[in-house]
Amino acid sequence: MKKNYSRRVGLALLVLVSPAAFASEYHVSVNGHDSNDGSSSKPFRTISAAARVAQPGDVITVRAGTYRERVTPPRGGTSDSRRIVYQAAPGEKVVIKGSEVIRNWKPFLPGVWKAVVPNSLFGKYNPYKDLIVGDWFNNKGRPHHTGEVYLNGKSLFETHLLERVLHPVPFADTRDREGSTYTWFAETDDQYTYIYANFHSADPNKELVEINVRDSCFYPDQPGRNYITVRGFHMAHAATQWAAPTAEQIGLIGTHWSKGWIIENNVISDSKCSGITLGKDRATGHNVWINDPRKDGATHYNETIVRALETAGWSRENIGAHIVRNNTIFNTEQTGICGSMGAVFSIIENNHIYNIWTKRQFSGAEIAGIKLHGAIDVVIRNNRIHNAGRGLWMDWMAQGTRITRNLLYDNTTDDLFVEVNHGPFLVDNNIMLSPLSLLDMSQGGAYVHNLLAGRIHSRPEPRRSTPYHKAHATALAGLSSIAGGDNRFYNNIFFGNGGPPAAGSEADANPLRFGGYGLWVYNHREYPLFTGGNVYVEGARPYCNENGDATVEGVRPALVEEGDSVYLRFSLGAGTQKAATRVVNTEMLGKAKIPGLAYENADGSPLVVDCDYFGKKRTLAAPSAGPFDKPGQGDLKLKVW
Repeated sequence: MKKNYSRRVGLALLVLVSPAAFASEYHVSVNGHDSNDGSSSKPFRTISAAARVAQPGDVITVRAGTYRERVTPPRGGTSDSRRIVYQAAPGEKVVIKGSEVIRNWKPFLPGVWKAVVPNSLFGKYNPYKDLIVGDWFNNKGRPHHTGEVYLNGKSLFETHLLERVLHPVPFADTRDREGSTYTWFAETDDQYTYIYANFHSADPNKELVEINVRDSCFYPDQPGRNYITVRGFHMAHAATQWAAPTAEQIGLIGTHWSKGWIIENNVISDSKCSGITLGKDRATGHNVWINDPRKDGATHYNETIVRALETAGWSRENIGAHIVRNNTIFNTEQTGICGSMGAVFSIIENNHIYNIWTKRQFSGAEIAGIKLHGAIDVVIRNNRIHNAGRGLWMDWMAQGTRITRNLLYDNTTDDLFVEVNHGPFLVDNNIMLSPLSLLDMSQGGAYVHNLLAGRIHSRPEPRRSTPYHKAHATALAGLSSIAGGDNRFYNNIFFGNGGPPAAGSEADANPLRFGGYGLWVYNHREYPLFTGGNVYVEGARPYCNENGDATVEGVRPALVEEGDSVYLRFSLGAGTQKAATRVVNTEMLGKAKIPGLAYENADGSPLVVDCDYFGKKRTLAAPSAGPFDKPGQGDLKLKVW
């Protein structure tokens, strides 16, 4: 009897430890070979070779070097504890590129060179034949390709005319006027692609010249490749297509309608359109509006949502719950991070996103540092986003979303655009310093302890009916248009532009679309605001029915970048303590009017905004207005990144 008991215990222990016991680590090195077994002494040459053999629970460790390939994982893990992990070897620089080096350039005219590239280099996908197209894309009257040309790592400007390569002129819309005179043009036939490039005084045969070849660096070819970790890589140069919310969204790295990815500690740059995509599949529709212009885009997207629910398994059980953290993302022309419905229940934190949409050769309604459709129970925190055109864009179905402790500045469109959402969503402890801090075409938002140095635009949207959902779920609860208002604004600091308090009052006469400094822009919204504890500085004006606010003197905030650190300088005069601040929590915020849901944490528990921008506990008896609790007196210089 004792012997049988011991045997049963032994078998049980074997079952418990077997997942870890049989997990493998595969190694990849630029000095390896794909016929090897992937051991540390006989590594694979490509990451793709390791991906083909890795099973749930396995780890792929890649040694230093440059890997020019698209990693297409054929499978994912089975749970959070049985992931497939792709990682750069600790302390080593591992680069994955979607480009190839091009040599044998021939002089064409002074400063201009020509390369003849066999189409066999591209396989089935030639980025110099592939035009950028998609719903809500604006080509500004000329064709654009997904290809790109790089000189020593910096991308040149595409032109659609050879004449603009021979005689380039600065492009007016970009900040990089000098860089815009480094131009390229391509044409193709059945056998070759011909690229003309103006390198000015550089000799492309002596410098590093690369061209986009692949449409991604890391992207599954099928949905449902779940529980994958991608860690520590430098990834660059992808011929990505426009990522419309009605399309399959292929990024330089993307999750492709999957669940449970972790994308962390990577450097991601130089994608023709998007960097990281957490987007939808193709089967639910791909650019359905341009393929059927008889119906408007909003109707098409509502139908896409229904298909996602009915046929593609859009639910907490199947989709989202990703973690995207500690990445540096730059030099992409559409988004740093985007996702249509596929980002639900995710955390996006501690990312540095900058230089998005800097060339500005094309535009469209999908451009931002982070652009999400369907940000249900998504947490966006501690990100630094600047020079991104638009910083954050929450478009449709931001419900249960929390945007907290982000640093937003130097964004030429706006810092935060909330479009046709019904709430509840929470925006707290953010620093918004761009000329337009908030573009509000939503209702049911709660704005708490923010610093807004720019204008606010308030707009209803009666023309579109957009969804709201059951609590903490993707299931639809109804549709409604946007009357505007029903927002909560507590304990914020609003800066003006230094003008008199009545400046801009003539805009009060336009009840549909106007903007200014402070909450007066909501005076004519159909639904009232709930306010208290706000501080108004330098001509910013309160809401018409506001109580418990304070108007003080001060100096507008300014950012100082010192190396990798960022400091905020500002000052507030006496009187801020007169604002009737109090701790903000679920009970105080009530319920958003249209969905009838409370402001609470993603797990359904009550929330309390009791920490400041730095994560420091607030003084509960009298919390300071703005993102910093008890920051001090006089001229302040605070390290904010």
